[in-house]
Amino acid sequence: MGMNVGSSSTTEDEGIVDINTTPLIDVMLVLLIMLIITIPMQTHSVSLDLPQGNPPPSTEPDPQIDTVSIDFDNTITWNGDPVPDEAALQAHFTEAASMPVQPEMHIHPDRLARYKTVAHVLADAQRLGITKLGIIGNDQFMDAQ
Repeated sequence: MGMNVGSSSTTEDEGIVDINTTPLIDVMLVLLIMLIITIPMQTHSVSLDLPQGNPPPSTEPDPQIDTVSIDFDNTITWNGDPVPDEAALQAHFTEAASMPVQPEMHIHPDRLARYKTVAHVLADAQRLGITKLGIIGNDQFMDAQ
């Protein structure tokens, strides 16, 4: 085995035309190691005890749903009844939060309602202990396509 130190040709512009396979070998080794690591994970089985048949019907009554609507002129209604002032709204929220099974609270803001009013109602609900809260009617904010 010998090494070619000098060049017998007179031109020094000849480049090395061999392909560098070191990065290819590195990538292949990493893939091989990952394959070796993941194969044992795929062979593990998990036993599950799944119920058979249909579950019995629920004995709990359907949850009560309270709807707070905010109209385009920023008037607030509770289940269709107008709320005259801030104290009445807070009384409704306090009553709903103190029930043994808290009702679902649906906030339905109109597209033209002020953000300040909607944010104020949401803040009051959170501050007074309402946990089951959702905003409905979001389809009105979608642009027609």
